[in-house]
Amino acid sequence: MAVTESAVVPVGAPGESEGARDTGAGAAERARAAHEGILRRQSARESAARTYARALPIVPVRARGLTIEGADGRRYLDCLSGAGTLALGHNHPVVLEAVRKVLDSGAPLHVLDLATPVKDAFTTELFRTLPPRFAERARVQFCGPAGTDAVEAAFKLVRAATGRTGMLAFAGAYHGMTAGALEASGGATDVRVARLPYPQDYRCPFGVGGDRGAELGARWTESLLDDTKSGVPLPAGMILEPVQGEGGVIPAPDGWTRRMRAITEARSIPLIVDEVQTGVGRTGAFWAVEHSGITPDVMVLSKAIGGSLPLAVVVYRDDLDVWEPGAHAGTFRGNQLAMAAGAATLAYVREHGLAERAATVGARILERLRSLAAEFPIVGDVRGRGLMIGLELVDPEGPLPSNCDGLDPERPASGGAASEDSASVGSGSGGLASGGPGIGGPRPAAPELAAAVQRECLRRGLIVELGGRRSSVVRLLPPLTISDEQTSAVLDRLADAVSAVSSTAREELRVGGDGTRRGGAPL
Repeated sequence: MAVTESAVVPVGAPGESEGARDTGAGAAERARAAHEGILRRQSARESAARTYARALPIVPVRARGLTIEGADGRRYLDCLSGAGTLALGHNHPVVLEAVRKVLDSGAPLHVLDLATPVKDAFTTELFRTLPPRFAERARVQFCGPAGTDAVEAAFKLVRAATGRTGMLAFAGAYHGMTAGALEASGGATDVRVARLPYPQDYRCPFGVGGDRGAELGARWTESLLDDTKSGVPLPAGMILEPVQGEGGVIPAPDGWTRRMRAITEARSIPLIVDEVQTGVGRTGAFWAVEHSGITPDVMVLSKAIGGSLPLAVVVYRDDLDVWEPGAHAGTFRGNQLAMAAGAATLAYVREHGLAERAATVGARILERLRSLAAEFPIVGDVRGRGLMIGLELVDPEGPLPSNCDGLDPERPASGGAASEDSASVGSGSGGLASGGPGIGGPRPAAPELAAAVQRECLRRGLIVELGGRRSSVVRLLPPLTISDEQTSAVLDRLADAVSAVSSTAREELRVGGDGTRRGGAPL
């Protein structure tokens, strides 16, 4: 039985009771002033590249589990979870205990790549969780403390092992912010990477979705690799995400993932699976590759493996280990506190069956959100896997896509049945991608409505992220420890936010900017 949080509201500071807090008007005013001052100084001092701070103007001062308390005294349910980093939520007791144990032991905190008991314990627990066929021949390289460095290391590794240079990646991908990782991501502008279509139902690049869309994408990949005039020489590797997170929460069909494995294996192309966000139980399996049953050549891991602290590794098949000493290094690759926190997190998720719970809770959330989509036309699609969930906001009055006449009339409407090879087989697999937009095709993405939903969520004490091609997808990434009570609270607040935005959007459609009703009738 999984151990989850039982309360919607947070626990205060250690030893502090609710009644002991200064709740007078003066204290509240001082808290608001401190909150606003910190935000002003951040805006004045920090880079224009800051992102989350713009949409989420909060100043966290306390946190426990799902809940954050701001400097102004407001409390929030956090469904951002450090962009998926906090598998156990904020300040989980097992994580704090592991960190304190290292701090109290007198152990060195900085050791480069030297062996330590803490590192040995982390590596042992990591290998215990890996898919068995992969683990039996695995090697691990500790990288700089961010997932993007592990991606860079994976690229260097397969290039060294194959003697080739090119890479295959997918439209909509996100692999990090350093140069090589950006080249393989969907927003790249100057690339040395061949881009392939990623399967999706709602906005299928071939206009068909489902099994047929995934099959066309696979055939395109084979043609690109086998056509001597395609302009794409045999690459050093292929990198894919089992669920595109920043790309809009798009789960890859399991059958398509197996097909990519077969295509790469037949051509001796190392397959790199980016599990930076999907790993450690997030999708309803400990590692998302377990849904399809494939054995990749390389796995890139970060975020949750550090138990909320910076840590990144690349794990790979032993025959790829052709690096010379120092071929990939990093000053902070020996982060002892992160390894202790990570080992505790990995063990807790494994021992308490939190991956399985993510599948169960995720299915419940998707079911509720499907009913929300049926009620509000601004919700174009609901999709996800486990506790990696997205709602795509659309303009219900916008034009249909130009290729909508090519859509297969036999395709199910949104939320309908899908093939068993798809990540959309439903609650039994802990995942769902809608059966597609149905006849007529998807409406235009509505990033302004998604931003409005995010704002309304924040007003109601719920933190959510935006993603997708046009930032039109509201994303939910709650900790795996979320309780049933908290799940209901999250869904109620999100539904209320969507309802508010839908009402406002209807009114704006009804009333023109000149104060007349649609059709020209005066108010």
